[in-house]
Amino acid sequence: MKIKTVEFVKSSSKLEQCPPPDKYEYAFVGRSNVGKSSLINLLSGRKKIALTSGNPGKTKLINHFIVNKAWYLVDLPGYGYAKVSKKERVVFDQLIKNYLLERPNLTCLFLLIDSRHEPLGPDIEFINWLGENGVPFVIVFTKIDKLPKTKIEPTLDKYKKFLLTQWEELPTIFKTSSANQLGKEDILTFIEQTNIQLSSQ
Repeated sequence: MKIKTVEFVKSSSKLEQCPPPDKYEYAFVGRSNVGKSSLINLLSGRKKIALTSGNPGKTKLINHFIVNKAWYLVDLPGYGYAKVSKKERVVFDQLIKNYLLERPNLTCLFLLIDSRHEPLGPDIEFINWLGENGVPFVIVFTKIDKLPKTKIEPTLDKYKKFLLTQWEELPTIFKTSSANQLGKEDILTFIEQTNIQLSSQ
């Protein structure tokens, strides 16, 4: 897929403020500081379409972008730890869950996980919650460039084996690095093929 245009549509603090659900929608979520904004910028081919920050918790709203005037890319607030109050974290988590459960045109959720970490409780809990609620999702391992080449596959295999202790089969998995553009074409091809498949039904 070639990205010709990416336009910011709006930011929403409530589900009902989101744009009309009339296009396929791909949302991106992950723990704070997982590299979500950097990946969105990479996919869109724009340096600052999504704000990046060294401070976790930068994204606090549901941000909609329209791509090629055909589908929505959605930047969701991070879950888990962020330098915000406990009350704000509860608000963020509820906003995310309301969106995932009630947004009728959500086509797929891209769940970002830092490839350098062991399976973390908040990630596993969130993955299980997605499965229990039937939310369609794929897993995106970020910051692959931060791992030594010899440790990439063993590290990911360890994570997969852990997931298979709780899941009968694994969701689609992508490996990405915003630093060297790894995974960009794979994700865009997945979105393009999904759109084509849904349009033909």
